[in-house]
Amino acid sequence: MIRDELAALDKPDLALGIPYPMNSKVRSQYEAVIGLEIHAEMLTRSKMFCGCALVDLTLAEPNTSVCEICTGMPGTLPVINERAVEFALRVALALDCQIAERSVFARKNYFYPDLPKGYQISQYELPLASGGFLPIETPDGEKRINIRRVHLEEDTGKLFHEDGFSLVDFNRAGVPLLEIVSEPELASLEEVKAYATTLRSLLRYLEVNSGDMDKGVIRFEANVSIRPPGSRDLSTRTEIKNLNSFRSMLRAVEFELDRQSSLTDQGVPIIQETLGWDETTGETVSQRSKEEAHDYRYFPEPDLPPLVLDPGWIAEIRRSLPELPFVKQNRYVLEMRLSPYLAQVIAAEKEVAEFFEAAVSGEPELPPSRIANWLTSELFGILNEVGLSLAETKITPLALARLVAMVERGEINTTSAKSVLGEIVRMGGDPQDIVSSLGVGIVKDRTAITAWVEQVLHENPEQVEQYLSGKHALEKWLLGQVMRTASGRAEPTLARDILLESLSRWSPDTHA
Repeated sequence: MIRDELAALDKPDLALGIPYPMNSKVRSQYEAVIGLEIHAEMLTRSKMFCGCALVDLTLAEPNTSVCEICTGMPGTLPVINERAVEFALRVALALDCQIAERSVFARKNYFYPDLPKGYQISQYELPLASGGFLPIETPDGEKRINIRRVHLEEDTGKLFHEDGFSLVDFNRAGVPLLEIVSEPELASLEEVKAYATTLRSLLRYLEVNSGDMDKGVIRFEANVSIRPPGSRDLSTRTEIKNLNSFRSMLRAVEFELDRQSSLTDQGVPIIQETLGWDETTGETVSQRSKEEAHDYRYFPEPDLPPLVLDPGWIAEIRRSLPELPFVKQNRYVLEMRLSPYLAQVIAAEKEVAEFFEAAVSGEPELPPSRIANWLTSELFGILNEVGLSLAETKITPLALARLVAMVERGEINTTSAKSVLGEIVRMGGDPQDIVSSLGVGIVKDRTAITAWVEQVLHENPEQVEQYLSGKHALEKWLLGQVMRTASGRAEPTLARDILLESLSRWSPDTHA
């Protein structure tokens, strides 16, 4: 009972950096134990159990993409979205999970104003996938974070609180939602950040989620507890709900770790409860006591049969998976000799990795590390300044590669190359043409360089006399003046040779 659907996917934007706090005040006598639940909206064209289109909540008028099914009207029947199942399988297989060929949807019963049915269709006892792992980079090297479960469910509506009233928009109700639950194996803020950003990168590589944090398409819930170092026991935990940015997640976890440490120091027991995060005060806020599974009265969804998957379809999806970011990162280190840091930065975003590889192919004789350095430092710096992604600029991979090659061949200096790069980002074009039009190429003409040298010697007779009297350290100063006069365009080795030749023939009479 699966509905077929063709997905229209937009190419993800480039993420250029995430600010996060790393000054945790957790006392050294405690060990952090953190697990993350990540809810990711699937990039399908329609909702999980009906034909309503997915719309941008920041642009669409409220309650314009709703129907009898996603609002839970009597007499309606849900139908599973095949593309949502396919996307969920892509993620589960990429995480090396065990796929359940038979899984069951259930009703999770609770009342909240943004839940139109009074229950949420989710998966409980028999999820789509379980097991698996996600490798992350930590200061101590790679660490595998085990995955407890991956399952499908539907999203809720969205509440807005204005002027003493609460309004609800059901455009989001019924949107396919993938929940990925880690084991409580994250031991620091660094690991929390690495896990969340690595998983976001994976979802974008698989093109199942845009990763656009501003639009709330990924939300986090953190289960937080502390224990004495070396202990294997799990202590009482709290759950922080609905964290919609990396910054909020890290601030909330940091605060909660410190709060629990302080309470434990005072002999006050930790209460198992659900918390919210107040961005204004920078504090967690108690919402309700932590529910257990029986509080939701789970039972199999009576309007949906078990989801039975064809093993051949699973194998076909497995074969279609792209090279994953952590696999690509290792290849960059081993085959292209990039540093682990550069490899991680470039592999994190599919758009950046594709750009980098195309640039490397454009200049195969150039060491990939040279292109990598220019990409992650100079080009990223310009993109940050102008607030654009790679796709939104005029630069091509071949243009970057050719510019870097010109620098390596000594045809342009680094300072001038940065200016040329900025011009290419804004206007496009071939680096050689832009260098010629701007007149910033390295000059190797002896006549031109000789004229610059003669000018410097003529303008600085006192320093020349000192040099000729034995103060040879002034050679560097005089050469610097030549390069300054040439606006940095004189070929340095040739300029030095001509300078020394001119000094050997210099006399006050001939240069008066």
